Amino acid sequence: MLLLSALTAIGPLTFDTYLAAFPEIGADLGASTAAVQLTLTASLAGLALGQLFIGSLSDAYGRRRPLLGALALYVVVSAAIVLVDSIAMLTVLRVVQGFAAAAGMVLSMATIRDRFEGVAVSKMMARLMLVVGVAPVLAPTIGAQLLRFGSWRLVFGFLAVVGLVLLVIASVALRESLPVEKRRTGGTRAALGSYRVLLTSRTFLGLAFLSATYMGAMFTYVSAATFVFQDGYSLSAQEFGWVFAAGAAGITAGSQVYGALVGRFEPERILAWAVAAGVVLVAALLVVTAAGGGFWPVTTLLVLVLTTAGFVMPSAPAIALAANPQRAGTAAALLGALQFGLGAVIAPLTSLGGQPTALRMAVVMTATILVSAVLLLVTRVGMPARRVRAVAA
Repeated sequence: MLLLSALTAIGPLTFDTYLAAFPEIGADLGASTAAVQLTLTASLAGLALGQLFIGSLSDAYGRRRPLLGALALYVVVSAAIVLVDSIAMLTVLRVVQGFAAAAGMVLSMATIRDRFEGVAVSKMMARLMLVVGVAPVLAPTIGAQLLRFGSWRLVFGFLAVVGLVLLVIASVALRESLPVEKRRTGGTRAALGSYRVLLTSRTFLGLAFLSATYMGAMFTYVSAATFVFQDGYSLSAQEFGWVFAAGAAGITAGSQVYGALVGRFEPERILAWAVAAGVVLVAALLVVTAAGGGFWPVTTLLVLVLTTAGFVMPSAPAIALAANPQRAGTAAALLGALQFGLGAVIAPLTSLGGQPTALRMAVVMTATILVSAVLLLVTRVGMPARRVRAVAA
């Protein structure tokens, strides 16, 4: 489980470690704020594509080989980024880096589904969400500290080293979780068939898009936070790291409380409570930012909104995966692709018309969470009662 958690962390590390370096990257490469922000969007797009490809591949060839190949690619690309001399090259390489990082995230989820059943899936997913929460706590802080000793390029050198360490450990310690007899056969036709089954399932699609739109609110925050807090509230890179850590701590707390509650309450009920709370809190955030609220009320409400994400992020995927044990890799891939694909589309919206502000961030977050609430209503109407009981059992 420790190795799976570390592999899951490679995604947040890839996105968040360099956030504090955005202003320096722009100055060094002569790029605009929007162009620098696009490098984050590029990595999200790469992650979405990577999950679709690697997840489906793993259902046919197992989890281990695709993971090791992707980690090797991650090391090479991260090292190459250290040498870039243009924002265009950085953007292209970030797509490939995101593609490679997808393996750790999607195959960790698929491996959990291979090894666990029922409520145990939800509990293990909650543990993975702990990592998703802790990694952003550490990543911006690590990045900010690295900037004290070198340029933004040192951050990507650090990511290359992390990838290499994980590659070595996984090569030695990772065992295959998908037996040969359970692997998908039939090549491309069978792969497309798995996607067709999932894409025609009202319940799966509802849960997948609910998770993706809620994740879109998180990516909006991640993409805009450095500009809102460092430029808008005049925080230093180190101070910004602590603010970002507070939000990640909220996600962590939410996911761990979810793990404790899931054996006592239906996952669907917990999901509904979390989304309802998110709607109320993000609406309050919108009102406060529209009124020109200061640092503390805005930060407090952001942390609370992110805490609700700690409930949503493990619950929606766990419910969806529990219904699709025979195509766990493909299901995990589609879940991740929708999450990060929509994130790639939603995150830059705060830059429309100029540099991101607290109000623009709140507007986009409110819109995405409201869409999640609508999808929850639609999905719960379409969810068979027997599935609700089976997942909670």
